[in-house]
Amino acid sequence: MNPFMLELTLEERFVAVWVRIIKACGRAGRSVEEVTLVAVTKTVSVEVASAVATAGVPTTFPQRGRGPVDLGENRPQELWKKAAAIPSARWHLIGHLQRNKIEKTVPLVTLIHSVDSERLLLALDEFGNRRGQPVPVLLEVNCSREEAKGGFRPEDVPSLSDKLAALTGVRIDGLMTMAAFHDDPENSRPTFAELRQLRDRLARDTGLSLPHLSMGMSNDFEVAIEEGATLVRIGTTLFAGLEEE
Repeated sequence: MNPFMLELTLEERFVAVWVRIIKACGRAGRSVEEVTLVAVTKTVSVEVASAVATAGVPTTFPQRGRGPVDLGENRPQELWKKAAAIPSARWHLIGHLQRNKIEKTVPLVTLIHSVDSERLLLALDEFGNRRGQPVPVLLEVNCSREEAKGGFRPEDVPSLSDKLAALTGVRIDGLMTMAAFHDDPENSRPTFAELRQLRDRLARDTGLSLPHLSMGMSNDFEVAIEEGATLVRIGTTLFAGLEEE
């Protein structure tokens, strides 16, 4: 974290991140409107998260000061609490979802980024069919191949094609991954490129559009954008120094 960022207001931090997003899009020849910034509020209080929603800071471009902001949480229980306090936000669940928390979590979220097993996928499909509205989800893929991380193995994703195409209770919007931490973000590029290639193959095989790639965090989001990210999940760069005690 750049010490200079600690001296900036919350709004100024968002603007600084957007400058970096715009430059990364320019290097990749992409439109900045393709990228959504999901502000990850897992380390901050309800009050700080509320300040994001009320400050008019942009999470989609160029709609600065207009529309809801996109906020992300790792834990369903924390999402429940903050969504109750900030119902105007578009909430994203980016951490593991237990099946017994589906019923309370799904109505609160815009997108679940972290469907990490067939069991969870089928449980969400059943819930979506029961309520008569598909659940928007991303499949989490462990492209970094770290044992401590969950998600589908990359080599298993192509074999899911027929199952995915047949599901009616979920709307599969794309894939998500988290790269291993590296001091040099360039080392994350192969992870992000692999997810994009998996998404492209899965879209061809299933006929689904799969528009989203959720990848990139504070240390590597610019490389992720260069490799096709449409959703970047940023916490530390926005909220360092504002964490709860």
